Amino acid sequence: MDIDERLNQIEEKIKQESFRKNKGLGNEVGYYIFDYNPEDELKVRDYVKYLKDKINNKNFQFKIIEFDLYDILIDILKNKNFLQKTFKFEETKGRDFIKDKAVGKLLKLTQNDNLIVNYIINNTSKNSVVFLTGVGKAYPLIRSHNILNNLNLKLDIAPVIMFFPGKYSGTDLVLFNTIKDGNYYRAFKLVE
Repeated sequence: MDIDERLNQIEEKIKQESFRKNKGLGNEVGYYIFDYNPEDELKVRDYVKYLKDKINNKNFQFKIIEFDLYDILIDILKNKNFLQKTFKFEETKGRDFIKDKAVGKLLKLTQNDNLIVNYIINNTSKNSVVFLTGVGKAYPLIRSHNILNNLNLKLDIAPVIMFFPGKYSGTDLVLFNTIKDGNYYRAFKLVE
C-alpha cells in the first residue's frame, strides 16, 4: 500500500468512537505509531495539517491536538533562556554534551518530571486525539522511546498517535530506517 492509501485510512480510524474510547483494549488509553518512509516526510506533514484543520474546524465530537516535539523543545529552551547557551555549548563542547548533559538535564528527559511529557499532558484535553510529530527534527536531542514510555505511564485521557519517520515492527522502532532503538513499545501500528 502506498503512502497516500495509508494516510487516507487515518481519518476513518480516528473518527470511530471505539478508537477514541479504546473499547476492547482494557482500561488503557491507546498508543499508536504511524510509521512511514522518511522520504515521505513532507507529504505526511501536509496530511497532518489537512486532517487537523478538517477535524478541528468542523463539528466533530473531538479535536486533534498536535505536539511537534521539535517545536516544544525550542519553546522550552527559549522560555528557560537556554537556546543561545545551547548553541555556545555545541560550539565549545560538541553535540554529545548538549544531548547527554546540557539539554537532557534541563528537560529532565530521563526523569518522572520530564518537561516535554508534562507539557503534552498539561495541554491535552478529554475528547481529543494526540498527534506527536517532529520526531525526526528533534533527534538526537529527544528520543521517541523516551517520550512514549513516559507518556504511557501518565497520559490516559486521549489516544496518542506518533508519526514516525522510519519503520515500526510492532516491537522495535528504526528511525530513518537506519537507527535501531532497541526498546520495546506497547504501541499498536495505526495502519499496516
